[in-house]
Amino acid sequence: MTKLSTHKITLAALFISLAAVGGMIKIPLGVASIALDSLPALVAVLFLSAPLAGTVAALGHLISALFGGMPLGPFHLIIALEMWAAVWIFAKLHTGGKNVLKWPVFVLCNGLLAALPFYILLSPAFFYASVPGLLVAASINAAGAAIIMPFMNKVGEKVW
Repeated sequence: MTKLSTHKITLAALFISLAAVGGMIKIPLGVASIALDSLPALVAVLFLSAPLAGTVAALGHLISALFGGMPLGPFHLIIALEMWAAVWIFAKLHTGGKNVLKWPVFVLCNGLLAALPFYILLSPAFFYASVPGLLVAASINAAGAAIIMPFMNKVGEKVW
């Protein structure tokens, strides 16, 4: 188990803040909590461990949901856990050198698999109505991160 340094905690706080800003940039696709909140968490995998990057995603989602008025109430806790898992998997694929596979896996985890519990918990109609928007939002977040990450790699080389 790795020890959290002040440096890592500060970086996590920075990325959580960026996720909060991304959470204010809503994507008008139905549910009010769909936003650019996972983009900073995807970039955070360059600097943080998988669990810490997942925590950035989970807290980013909760902040985004707060900005959107918590339309799904306590179900946002489930979504935050799903976001944590999706970014954790993304981070593990990234550190494993699966640089092509990590993108579609994240989009499918975040855009399709994360909606599956709501098929049962809410309704099939909610599932079918939300999946297209979630897939688009996950793709936008992933595309934004894919554009930013090469530049952040160069920054990381200079900082470390």
